Amino acid sequence: MTARVPATTCAALALSLLLTSCGIVPGLGAGGGDAGDPAPSASPEAAPAHRDLPLTRQGRMFLEGGSDVMLEVTFRRLQHNGEYLMLEVDHDFLEPLRTGGTATDRTAPLRLLDPVTGEVLSAIKDPGTDLSLGTYFNEGSDITPVHEGVPTTFRRYFPAPSRDVEHLTFTGSGLGHVPGLPVEYVDEFTPSPEPDIHDYFNEYAERTAEELPEELHYPEKVPEPGMDVSRFRQGIESFVDTPESSTTRSGDTETISLHADRMFDVDAAEPTAEAAETIRRTALTLRENPGSGEVTVVGHTDGSGSQAHNDELSLRRAEAVRDLLAEELGEGFTLTAQGRGSRDPVAEEGGADDEQARARNRRVEFVFTVPDAAAAGGDGGLESAARHVAGPAVFFEELEPVAAAEHGDVELNVYPLVRDGAYLFQMVGLGNSTLADLEADLGAAGEEAGGPDRITEGTLGGFRLLEPGGTTRYVVRLVTEDGYEDFADEVLTLSPGDEYLALAVFPAPGPEVESMTLHAGAFGEFPDVPIR
Repeated sequence: MTARVPATTCAALALSLLLTSCGIVPGLGAGGGDAGDPAPSASPEAAPAHRDLPLTRQGRMFLEGGSDVMLEVTFRRLQHNGEYLMLEVDHDFLEPLRTGGTATDRTAPLRLLDPVTGEVLSAIKDPGTDLSLGTYFNEGSDITPVHEGVPTTFRRYFPAPSRDVEHLTFTGSGLGHVPGLPVEYVDEFTPSPEPDIHDYFNEYAERTAEELPEELHYPEKVPEPGMDVSRFRQGIESFVDTPESSTTRSGDTETISLHADRMFDVDAAEPTAEAAETIRRTALTLRENPGSGEVTVVGHTDGSGSQAHNDELSLRRAEAVRDLLAEELGEGFTLTAQGRGSRDPVAEEGGADDEQARARNRRVEFVFTVPDAAAAGGDGGLESAARHVAGPAVFFEELEPVAAAEHGDVELNVYPLVRDGAYLFQMVGLGNSTLADLEADLGAAGEEAGGPDRITEGTLGGFRLLEPGGTTRYVVRLVTEDGYEDFADEVLTLSPGDEYLALAVFPAPGPEVESMTLHAGAFGEFPDVPIR
C-alpha cells in the first residue's frame, strides 16, 4: 500500500514546484508499447497509436532539504484556443513530505515541446508578479497547501505553438520525457469549477475543516488577450560534429563549420585539393535547404599570431572559399565573406588541451537560414548537416534500464533512447549507494579535449552520442533572451534508496540507426543503447 500525506499534516509547497522537474523517475504502470513513430520506410500498420487524455504518470519530485516525494500526475486537458495553450493536470502526492513547513523545488522549469520543429514553450508568467499564470492559492504568492488523498487540479498557460500541431511533448513534474499529449482545438477553454479551497484552508494554508471533499478547486488567473508572450517561446540549439565539419542549428539559423586544418595548409589561404571536394558537398547541402539563399562565409583563426595577421588571414580564407562555393552553387544565392580572426573562439585555448582547442577554433563557417521543420542532408551532402525529422512519439508508461555502471558512490542506470520528432530523448537514473544524502559527483562528465565550451556545460552537458565514422551528437541547449539555458536536468543531492532520472536531449540520427553509443563521462561508454 502506498503511503500518503497524513491528514493531520498540512505542508505548504511552492506552487511552482508542482509543475516543474529535475530529479525524475519513470512511470510505474503497465508497459506502453513502442515509444516512437516508425522509420519512414516502415509500414503504416506497424505504427503505434497515439492515446487520448487522460494519461497518468508517476515520478519523484526533487525538493530542497531532502523532502523528495513520489507524485502521480494525470494529464486532463491540453487545449488550444488560437492564442494560448491551457494544460490541466491532477497532482496526487503518494508519500509524506520528509520536512515540515515549506519546501522549495530545485527543479528545471516545466515545458511543452514541439519535437518536430524544436520550439519550446514555457509557462506564461504574470508581468507584475513574475509568477506563473493559472491556478493559485493566494494571489501574488506561490505557496499552496498539500492535503491527504485529495488530488489537486492545477492549470498552467503557455503560448500557442507557431504551427498547427496534433501532439506535444511534456517535461517536468519529476516525470522526465512525456511525449504524445494530444492537443484539443477549442473556441474557448473549458471553464474552471467555482473555487472552494478557502472553505477548507485559511489564507495561511492552515486547514479549517475536519473533512475534505473528493475534489478541491482553486481560483485561477488567465492570460489577457494579446499579451506579449515572446519570451516564453524558445528554440533549441543542436550541435553535430564529424571529422570534416560540425553543424550548429539554432532556431532557423544554421551554421556549418568546416575544419580549416583539412582545408588549408599552415598560414595559407589557398584551399587544398581536399577542400574542393568538401566545398562541393557543402554546396549540395546548401541547395537542399530551401531558405532565403543568403549565405555568409566567415573565416576564423586560433589565438596565435597578431590580431591584424589573423584578421587578414581569416578574411582571405573566407573569400577563397566563397569564390569556390559560388562556382558550385550557381545562380540563386547571395554570398558574402567576413573575417573574424580569433575573436570568436568556440573552445578555450591555453589549457591542457590547447592543441585540440586551437584546431577547433581554426574554421570556416557558412551561416544561413532554413525552415523550422525541414529535413535535409541527402546522399552526397555533409553528414553533420543532415537533419532527420520523424513524427511525434506516442505516450509510454515505463522504460526498463538496458545498462548500469558506478562512479564512486553514484550508481547510473541507462534507459533506452526514445526518438521523438527531430530528437532523441535519453533518460539516465542516478542512485546513491550510501546511507546518507550525497552530492551527485559525475566526475569528468563535461570534459572533452578541445570540446565546444557552450555545449559541454551542466550536469549532463558532457554526455554525447557516438556513431561509427566519428559523428558525435551533443546535448541540445535552449536559446533564451539572455543567452543559453541547459535543457538537460541538473542533478543535485541524492537521497539513499531513491532513483533520480536526469533527461538529456540530442539531435536525432537517420531512421536507419537503431542504436547508439552513449558517452557518459566518468561512467564510461555504453555501446548499443537501443532507440525506441
